[in-house]
Formats: sequence, C-alpha cells, structure tokens
Amino acid sequence: PRAPGAGSVCLQPRGRREPSCCSRAQCPRGEELRAPKARTMQATADSTKMDCVWSNWKSQAIDLLYWRDIKQTGIVFGSFLLLLFSLTQFSVVSVVAYLALAALSATISFRIYKSVLQAVQKTDEGHPFKAYLELEITLSQEQIQKYTDCLQLYVNSTLKELRRLFLVQDLVDSLKFAVLMWLLTYVGALFNGLTLLLMAVVSMFTLPVVYVKHQAQVDQYLGLVRTHINAVVAKIQAKIPGAKRHAE
Repeated sequence: PRAPGAGSVCLQPRGRREPSCCSRAQCPRGEELRAPKARTMQATADSTKMDCVWSNWKSQAIDLLYWRDIKQTGIVFGSFLLLLFSLTQFSVVSVVAYLALAALSATISFRIYKSVLQAVQKTDEGHPFKAYLELEITLSQEQIQKYTDCLQLYVNSTLKELRRLFLVQDLVDSLKFAVLMWLLTYVGALFNGLTLLLMAVVSMFTLPVVYVKHQAQVDQYLGLVRTHINAVVAKIQAKIPGAKRHAE
C-alpha cells in the first residue's frame, strides 16, 4: 500500500463492502454508506420509544377508567367533577384564580408550619419542598419534537378526513356525517358545552365498569342495534344513485 497523501489510493480488501481508507477525509464513502443505516436505526428507536410512551399512557388511562386503583381514580374523577361544576358556576378566570389561591394557601401554611416546628424542635431539616424543587420538569428538544410529531400526525389525518367528507368522496359517509351534524344541532339546543363535557366525563368513568359487569347483555343489545342500523343504511344506499361503494 502507498503512504497516505494527496495521491494515495483507497484499498478495498476482499470480503469487505466498505473501503478501507487511511482517513475519513480521503475516502468519505464509508461514512456515506453507514449514514443511512444509522438514520434508519435512529428512526426505528424513536418510533419504538413513541410506541412505548403511548402504550404506557394507554395503560394508565385504562387503569383509571376501570377503577383498578380506587383511591387514584376517585381523586382524578372527583377533581374533574369539581373543576367542571366550578366552571358551570363561575368564569374560567375566577376558577383559575380560586384554584391558585387554594394551592398557595396550602403550600404557604405548610411551609410556615414546618418552619415553626423546626424552630421549636431546633432541627435543621431544610425546605419542606426541597425534593420537589430539585425535580427536573423541563422538556427536552427530543420530547418537544416527539409530541409535535404526534400532534402533526393527528391534525393531518383529521384534515384529510374532513376534506374527504366535505368534498363528498364517498356519498354514504358524507350523508352519515350530515345526519350526525343535524342531530348535534338538537343536542346543542338542549345542552351547552360544559354540560356535555360533564356528561362525557361521568360516562367515561362509569360506562366501562358497567360494561365489564354486564358484558353479555350489552353486547347482545349492541348487536341488535348495529344490525338494525346496517339494514337501514343498506336500504338508503340501495335507493340513492351512485351511493353504492366500490367493490373492495
């Protein structure tokens, strides 16, 4: 082999796909070959990490909705109900201000109590919230990018679905969406947004438990309703020209 220099030649021993070079600057093709593989591995790792985070959140949500930890679910459910009932009686600004005052009253009272207790007992335990003050709560660039990518995915899929419905790509789906919007006009006339949100929260924390206890009966009635709806939709679809779906 020739000595490294301006006129040196990169040698490629047998059995190796990448060239064996004296330096990266002399033969950058090795880096070019390794770069796509590294990017693919990084993308796979990021995707796996996002899947793990989503799976963890989903598992925690299921545990809450099915009351697997009664104490934790009761605290979350009660907090949601208290917040929504407060919003029905007061403005958002007042609710936020009252919550902030309540939290500050609790922390200040506890801080004064611990300070007096340390002065009486002549101990030096330090700040009572020291462990929480030292917790790292900042979001890294990778976390922000991960959440932004997830949000972008959902927004894009929602926009595509709305475009498909409003531009009548499928007549049956657009008619279903129109019927749903028509029904929501009656729902909006009977309930306001906060009442609907309150009903949704109560349903989220009650219907899963009811379904688990009476799964057989609920599945039977849901099957009857689904069959009836499918029959009605099939009749309407048969009478509307061009409403039949293309054969898949």
